[in-house]
Amino acid sequence: MASLKILEGHELGREFELEGDRWVVGRSPECDVVVDVAAVSRRHVILTDESEQFFVKDLGSRNGTYINNQRVVERAPINNGDRMLICDVLFEFRNPKEASQLGGVGHSFPSLLGPQGDQWETGESSSTVMATIDVSQAGSITWKLSAKPEAQIEAMVEISNNLGNTLSMKKILPKLLDSLFKIFVQADRGFVVMRPRPDAPLVPVASKARRPGDEANMRISRTIVEQAMQSKQAILSADASSDERFNMAESITDFQIRSLICAPLISNNGDALGVLQIDTRDHLSRFTDQDLHMLAGVASQASIAIDNAKMHEEAIKQRALQRDLEVASEMQHALLPTSSPEVPGYHFFEFYEAAYLVGGDYYDYVLLSEDRFAVIVGDVAGKGVSAAILMAKLSSDVRFWLAREPDAAKALGEINAAFSRHDWDDRFVTMVVAVVDPSTHTLTLVNAGHMPPLLRNSAGEVIEIGSEEAGLPIGVIDDYQYEAYTRQLEPGDFVTVFTDGFSEAMNSDCELYGLERLIEVVGHKEVGFDDLGQHVLDDVRQFAGDFPQSDDMCLVCFGRK
Repeated sequence: MASLKILEGHELGREFELEGDRWVVGRSPECDVVVDVAAVSRRHVILTDESEQFFVKDLGSRNGTYINNQRVVERAPINNGDRMLICDVLFEFRNPKEASQLGGVGHSFPSLLGPQGDQWETGESSSTVMATIDVSQAGSITWKLSAKPEAQIEAMVEISNNLGNTLSMKKILPKLLDSLFKIFVQADRGFVVMRPRPDAPLVPVASKARRPGDEANMRISRTIVEQAMQSKQAILSADASSDERFNMAESITDFQIRSLICAPLISNNGDALGVLQIDTRDHLSRFTDQDLHMLAGVASQASIAIDNAKMHEEAIKQRALQRDLEVASEMQHALLPTSSPEVPGYHFFEFYEAAYLVGGDYYDYVLLSEDRFAVIVGDVAGKGVSAAILMAKLSSDVRFWLAREPDAAKALGEINAAFSRHDWDDRFVTMVVAVVDPSTHTLTLVNAGHMPPLLRNSAGEVIEIGSEEAGLPIGVIDDYQYEAYTRQLEPGDFVTVFTDGFSEAMNSDCELYGLERLIEVVGHKEVGFDDLGQHVLDDVRQFAGDFPQSDDMCLVCFGRK
């Protein structure tokens, strides 16, 4: 059965079996071969089997389709081993029936860089490798010195010093090529190709030429590079111009390459990062097995240096990210109230702690007209930076609509509509808005999908309030109509509003704190309302101990003395 296998790009290594005689490739889920990449058209290309010959037809895609580096204008045949490039996704077409008919002879290897990779040339492999060294294990190379070991040892010390004294990728590779030209005096060209990312195509990252002008016109043979990457072996060609493996490579003949050595760069985890290659025009100074061992050893050292450089660069990025998160945390705390409202006859308690440096929980106090005040507690679905950004945006909408709309239920409806107008990638927010009129001690509570607040009266009885009137979270339905719950606050009535970071706090035995325990703690008769908020916080902390919490925690208590 014919198939398409992804060699580079999205879903690397995935293989699609082609059943039937017609297959559509594109971004749409309705396609036979789905490529979930934004640059790919919804219906990009169609493959057909016509009397045992397969054809490719581009369906007017905006970025085109390429077979073996040639753009498909109308339609084109595709054979076993051919490579089809759609945007940055490279497929290999496989047809076992055709391969058996051809007696196992494959096609030439086209450029993996696609239509823009004109530095690369292709080649055909039809002979055995003259010499190889397995370098799949980093640091496994044993040195074999030539007739002048003193000069080679001196050069290797220089390479070791150069590689050990820098942690910059941009500085490592040019220094490496400079040192190699001192070791291999017959070298005319040298280059390093690497993958910027594991799923990215190979690109030249450093090059050096002994003759002026050669570097500007440097063209690189893909076949030997690809073979070194796939086999993880260092390769020697003593006479590249007549080597059957490269008889299709124009870069070999145009540059008159007589001999070359090539070694893969292997990371600590065994991945092929790229290739280091040296070649020469001089047919009297061909590279030897000993030169191959030397280059393989240098590549092994370079791989370690590249790994160290990458770790150093990653550490710098992490430190920069940490500083940015610390600043974001300071900014988020600056958006929270600096103090509780000063309302005669009322007491307040608040606590906020993000699971990470920034979080999606939120609370606020808003002073309204006619000496009323509002208490808001919200929880964005998710955690971290994205949740914090959404909550910062939402907090400004909350203040605006509560100040503009005296009806709390209508205000929350406007907040929901404003939030829903944006595409927040299926995010939603649960929220409680409680408005208190101290002159009449009237509590108006609107709940948008949040856990019901707990009200404790002067006798220590605890009830969940507003559960019957609770509506949908913000961001679910843009025109949702919310209902309000209203009651009088009697002396000693105390309201506790919390996020699930409290009820779902976990200890080292993976036990949840639970709503029942929270209700029991809130109703503790020996604890006065002045101490109730801190009592709840202390009990949750004692339960969790040193076990790290995975959710943001927000607690607001308010009530009538």
